[in-house]
Amino acid sequence: MRADTSLSFHEWKALERAHQDRVNTYVQPYLERRSHGKKHPVEDFLFTYYGHKPGQLLRWQPGAGVVLEDAVRTERASWKFNKRISEISSDLVIDVDGFLAERGATVDFVRHLVSTTRQRPANFACFGLHEWAMAYKSDVNGVRHEYLPLRLGASGTDTVVENHKIRCSHFDAFRFFTPQAGPLNELQPTRETQRDMEQPGCLHAAMDLYKWCYKLVPLISSDLIMDCFELAWDVRTVDMQASPYDLADWGYEPISIETPEGKARYVELQRGFAERSDQLRRRLLASLDLVAEIAARDSIRAQS
Repeated sequence: MRADTSLSFHEWKALERAHQDRVNTYVQPYLERRSHGKKHPVEDFLFTYYGHKPGQLLRWQPGAGVVLEDAVRTERASWKFNKRISEISSDLVIDVDGFLAERGATVDFVRHLVSTTRQRPANFACFGLHEWAMAYKSDVNGVRHEYLPLRLGASGTDTVVENHKIRCSHFDAFRFFTPQAGPLNELQPTRETQRDMEQPGCLHAAMDLYKWCYKLVPLISSDLIMDCFELAWDVRTVDMQASPYDLADWGYEPISIETPEGKARYVELQRGFAERSDQLRRRLLASLDLVAEIAARDSIRAQS
């Protein structure tokens, strides 16, 4: 939505309900499993790895610049960074200036990371080997998903790692490599070099778009956040299909990246994710441009 959009009470409540229905498609099965102490190797990831809780995801946010009519009489009036448009108004809007005063450095970091990632060439030759590097020498280190068998066994997994070039550019994948696999990586990403190494072909960089969006709540609309969430959901599925784990009992066919056919399939899917993530990065940057526009306008008004 553009700045200065105004939604009636009935309009924004309908959008809120639609958002909650969309989120509950993913949240309710997870909460049901959790209540029974059950795990899912694919579908739990976005709720356990990322720090955005189901209750937070369920909160619909219109994004910066959208006026919600008669919203002051609802619970969102108490939510952080929501404010009345005037002292006597019953309408709410996102407090852009307040957010930037408190978290402006986060906005700058995300803008820089997302814009520079878009500008770099994509690497489509990693073949998801980061997951294999995390299970390398499992006879010594164990595996992260202890309840899942390795499709090729420990020795077969090690052979795949040793017979391929490992070129992982994503720090938050690299940091889970086993001690023996770390030195095999042609790149040595760090937290400090993250902004200089992210590239648009990386599946984990695509998943992290969800993280960068929710870190900017409520500036970013829930529509964009959920589009990023659903991309991350699809990426996680492929990430685990291409991993060394055997997910047959969970209904997932393997993408056998140790074979030419598996590599070709992985690259095909990877290119599709890169296209989807580029569109989402464009939308995220457009949202941040709108935030900057609102902040500049507010500054001019304060000086007049």
